[in-house]
Amino acid sequence: MAYCYGAYEDTLRELIHLFKYGRMKPLAKTLGGYLAAALPRDQQFDVVVPMPLHWRRRWQRGFNQAELLARLIARRCAIPMVNAVGRSRATAAQAGLSNARRRENVAGAFRVRRPRAVEGRRVLLIDDVMTTGATASACAVALKRGGASSVTLLAVARVDRRLFEPDQLEPDQQVSQEVA
Repeated sequence: MAYCYGAYEDTLRELIHLFKYGRMKPLAKTLGGYLAAALPRDQQFDVVVPMPLHWRRRWQRGFNQAELLARLIARRCAIPMVNAVGRSRATAAQAGLSNARRRENVAGAFRVRRPRAVEGRRVLLIDDVMTTGATASACAVALKRGGASSVTLLAVARVDRRLFEPDQLEPDQQVSQEVA
């Protein structure tokens, strides 16, 4: 299941770019508020897990934007935030890749570093942007293999899937429900 606040366009896209690439960390509070608005009220979660960055990308950027957002959501929900997943290898940037190439790029790229933190738990996975869902799916697979009972994605924005050819989207990448 995946939930998103809004479409990755216009002002929301600009805010995410300033946060992520312009290193405007104070925007985490605003974007975290948007995430909170999209948080499903009818579900319970045991742990919040940020989408991990490879250590090189984190070093280049100076921070993991998903981790800053995850800390805010964890605090708001009064549940722990755990960096339970890591990147087992560096991957190419997903921007500009076809749907199939995105899946190939992230296949097997994640590993659960702290299985006890997710075992038997309902995980809320936090990311800033969801495009096709390939990254979230690959990370969710790792979390489920690590023992998570369920994984739900919460992202600030989603890319309009209509920008992709219909045959490019696989059923496991389609969003079951989106909150706008």
